[in-house]
Amino acid sequence: MKYLYILQQSLVCIITIFWIYQIGVSICSLIKLKDKPLLINKKHKFMAIIPAHNEELVVRNLIESLKKQEYPKELLDIYVIADNCTDATAEIARDAGAIVYERFDESKKTKGYAMQWFLAKKIEENADYDAFCVFDADNIVDSKFIENMNKKLCQGETVVQGYRDIKNPTDTWITAGYAIFYWTMNRFYHLARYNLGLSPLINGTGFMVKFDIIKPEGWNTKTLTEDIEFSLKNIIKGNKLGWAVDAKVYDEQPLGFKQSWKQRTRWTVGHIQCMQEYTKALAVAVKERKTLMNFDGLLYIIGSIPMFIATIILLLLNFILYIGNGLTGTELFWNYARYIIPTFLLPILTAMLIMKLDKRPIKPMIKGLLCYPLFLGSWLVINFKCLFKRDTSWEKINHIKDVKINEIA
Repeated sequence: MKYLYILQQSLVCIITIFWIYQIGVSICSLIKLKDKPLLINKKHKFMAIIPAHNEELVVRNLIESLKKQEYPKELLDIYVIADNCTDATAEIARDAGAIVYERFDESKKTKGYAMQWFLAKKIEENADYDAFCVFDADNIVDSKFIENMNKKLCQGETVVQGYRDIKNPTDTWITAGYAIFYWTMNRFYHLARYNLGLSPLINGTGFMVKFDIIKPEGWNTKTLTEDIEFSLKNIIKGNKLGWAVDAKVYDEQPLGFKQSWKQRTRWTVGHIQCMQEYTKALAVAVKERKTLMNFDGLLYIIGSIPMFIATIILLLLNFILYIGNGLTGTELFWNYARYIIPTFLLPILTAMLIMKLDKRPIKPMIKGLLCYPLFLGSWLVINFKCLFKRDTSWEKINHIKDVKINEIA
């Protein structure tokens, strides 16, 4: 019983220190820092890359929003990778003004493979682009997106995540859950780390990469979460990622629980794959580079699944100690409450604070806020399931929301 109590206290200490660190970093999102100076003054040439699998309902709106960029038209080419499409995606994209590459490979259907295939061609061509931006086909893009990414290039940044917002935050409690999650990540993860000089992460869509960065080895990813993988590979190399709060992109989230479950399962499995593949390399980078940026990257990869496992073990230990009369019923209650209450109540209060800071109306999101603990709780169940059973198959998320950029504005 003594050793169980020592283990319990050790886990309490580890988990507490981890969350104190995360809260301390998050507070730095409230600090407004001066903008970085321009190292050069240049209008760079961009590729907008859109991997698309059967996206005939939404791809036109994205292309039209890109054609409305407040940026020289001759310095932005729009490419659509029609990846294993069986609908009219390619025809609609061409008609809307994009350059379309059609790819057919039933054994390799994910976005990572499409990016790898397309960028290998552009590297082989020695295409004269300075950078590329990646979008999902369901996105629509703010008119100043490319202009703001160009500014980041002029400031010397090479990999930059834009501000990911939601087209349909009030459609269902599921879309509201995604919206609150991304708003929280935008401020308390990406912005906070950018303010501190740490590294944000690439977040799936709406990001920019300097073309020279990938020329040596191409877009070489192999996990289900190619965005996180690409981020970690750069952090390991000591390449700090950037954050562009004014480069806004809006995407569509699943309406129903079943699609959301499948999507978040894929994300969790991809995270586990990245953890297995890159934890050792991140630890070596911490040892060799001795930077807080590398340490923070290591904490990210061990901060979800391993910390989740540690919390489960701690809760079980508390119960075992109670059964063995090492804890009273009152002590057991408060030991559980200190984890359960913050997990399911604190996110609602945090979300309301973020919406207040971002000047978003709270009333349309009331239902989503009340259901947010259920959204997060289901994600904990997904994480637990993926510890034992991991489905690595890719399934398409259907996008049907016909929203134009002027309707967002």
